Amino acid sequence: MDVQPRCHDKVVQMIRKGIDIPNPLTLDVGDEVNIDHISGTDVRIYPGCRIYGDKTVISSGARIGYEGPVTMDNCRLGPKVELKGGYFAGSVFLDKANMGLGAHVREGCILEEEAGGAHCVGLKQTILFPFVTLGSLINFCDCLMAGGTSRKNHSEVGSSYIHFNFTPDGDKTTASLIGDVPRGVMLNQPPIFLGGQGGLLGPLRMGYGNVVAANSVLRSDFPEDNKLIVGKTHAARTIDVRPGTYPNLHRIVGNNIIYIANLMALEQWYLHVRRPFLEGHEFGSLIFSGLMDTLALAKQERLGRLRALSEKARRPEHGARSPKDGDGRNEFYERFAEIKAVFTSVPGDDLAARSREVFLSLAGSLGGGGDYIEAIRGLDAGTSAKGTAWLQEVVDILCGRVQELLPSLKMFGR
Repeated sequence: MDVQPRCHDKVVQMIRKGIDIPNPLTLDVGDEVNIDHISGTDVRIYPGCRIYGDKTVISSGARIGYEGPVTMDNCRLGPKVELKGGYFAGSVFLDKANMGLGAHVREGCILEEEAGGAHCVGLKQTILFPFVTLGSLINFCDCLMAGGTSRKNHSEVGSSYIHFNFTPDGDKTTASLIGDVPRGVMLNQPPIFLGGQGGLLGPLRMGYGNVVAANSVLRSDFPEDNKLIVGKTHAARTIDVRPGTYPNLHRIVGNNIIYIANLMALEQWYLHVRRPFLEGHEFGSLIFSGLMDTLALAKQERLGRLRALSEKARRPEHGARSPKDGDGRNEFYERFAEIKAVFTSVPGDDLAARSREVFLSLAGSLGGGGDYIEAIRGLDAGTSAKGTAWLQEVVDILCGRVQELLPSLKMFGR
């Protein structure tokens, strides 16, 4: 049986480069794949895999398809990443990230160092900070999770967990922040534990060190740290449904603004701290570009969902006034272009520049191909606090600007 000509040339090039392909006749590689962006050092691609996309990057030590066939489309893999079986598209996986059999990872995901999941995990527009671990049979789309300091002390999501990210009104302004960026990037926060067979109703915010009991479904924010949280079960009842009422619009919008502001803070961290670490490694500049592209996509997704909500939530001219957030509904709709501009028009280097320089001067020389995890964990407490203060200032500036545009929606307890 002959291999398809277009695939044959690519596979032959890969084998000649030193890539270990036990059964090359079963591999499908798209014409657009750049073989120069696949490392020839200790990469193994198991039978039945499909590799597509002109942005695909596979770094040294990668293992693809050990537990079952993998379809990979425009993903960028750092060193020693393991994608054991499933579908992966438009996402970035940093050093030693891993996903088990049956994974379904769609566009907009970032799995940082040693983050991963067991079998049958679904992700989309999801960001996992280093060491965050997901169990099996999980749907965890549209959220960011941080916490933990090592592989032995990491944030974890128990099996059969759901992040509920779609409402009966058809909205997806539901991104949840489990931990945060300013503290999470310092790798010095206690882990968060979400017990199995439970769920979160986005948009939701949660602090560090929290333990959520198994079988709990959470419907409100828990920004405090170090709490045991047991979700309550609703009593059985039947009530009338009023679509499109949005009684807690201020909370929904506020949590989305905080989430986008955290994405902006992460962008600043990648630009000024992560970049030199990546650029010192093979394909590092391509991985960095993937991170920035993914954050841009995440911001675009969240702003698009907010825009759709603003159109649906506005009060009709002759409609009844909503008992809550009434004036803020039209304000939200009418000023949405200005809200979007807060996150798309501001020059990034102008955000909290003085605080950034204070942190960078204290942190000294970072990067140059060194170990990112060890460097960040090696910062003293005072320096880490300055880094957190810088990124929190970024978040606060952006949230403050949006609050000024929406005085009728009291979003941040001010």
